[in-house]
Amino acid sequence: MTRTLRCRALTLGAAVALTLTACGGNSDSPESSANSKGLEKTVITVGALPIPDSVAIYIANAKGFFKEEGLTVKPQIIAGGASSLPQVKNGQLDIMQNNYVSIFGAVSQGEKLKVVADMYQAGPNAFAIMVPKDSPIKKVADLKGKTVLINNLRNVGTLAVTTQLKVAGLTEKDVKFAEKPFPEMGNALATGQGDACWTPEPFITANESKLGFRTLADTMTGEAEDLPMAGWMTTDEWVKKNPKTMAAFQRAVAKAQALASSNRKEIEAMLPTYTKIDAKTASVITLGTYPSALSANRLQKVVDLMVEYQYLKSPIDVNSIIVAPPAG
Repeated sequence: MTRTLRCRALTLGAAVALTLTACGGNSDSPESSANSKGLEKTVITVGALPIPDSVAIYIANAKGFFKEEGLTVKPQIIAGGASSLPQVKNGQLDIMQNNYVSIFGAVSQGEKLKVVADMYQAGPNAFAIMVPKDSPIKKVADLKGKTVLINNLRNVGTLAVTTQLKVAGLTEKDVKFAEKPFPEMGNALATGQGDACWTPEPFITANESKLGFRTLADTMTGEAEDLPMAGWMTTDEWVKKNPKTMAAFQRAVAKAQALASSNRKEIEAMLPTYTKIDAKTASVITLGTYPSALSANRLQKVVDLMVEYQYLKSPIDVNSIIVAPPAG
């Protein structure tokens, strides 16, 4: 009898132990496997625009680069610029895409932001001032007194156009800038809502093929040649709380950027999966470049232009804003 009770007690004890172990957590769960890699967060939400600039995170997902780092990245479409900044500040987004003019402008106003990875740099004929085919405007100097459609006032587009106005002997005060989203610019210009527009690819190709527009000027020449356009940014607080997660993101993005810069076919294959760019258009649009490492010297060019054209009252220390990638 005593032996029977003892056996039952041992069996019950083993069952309880197994139950407690199960309740205590599964080593294969996302949070606990947070971690074999030691990441503070294994799942992050990254805000991105559906344009060629952000292709690296989609390549990194498709190729398993994030997975290799123990990281799951969930892209989320954003409006971009200042309107999306609150989503990073309140934690809805962990990291987001933004152009450098917006980033440096926000920092100058006291925002505690960090750039954690580079994204896109301008190349020849990838950003242009366009006019209708039958427009009397033949050169940049002819824009005097005209209306130029732009996606955002006092941002990278107006800055780029202003560098071309300077070459033509004009200033930004010699033209009128009017805001219009890129997808709407072509029709707006065709219906007389402006005289010219500043637009990137794929809208350059679309405006040429569908509306017969012509390029008046490549804005990424002269002072704006090879201008760094956009990067991945987050808050200073997020960087401090998630250094290992940030490093994992940086390593995966750097691999994807390197692949994009060395193999255009990878970009062409990916664009139709997250943008409205079809395969045919993806194969012919003009693209910029995809730097795989942050460079303070390159980004300083943006700050210098912003100071010259009074987008900033004083220079910004770029080194204090960028987060160096992990060694190796």
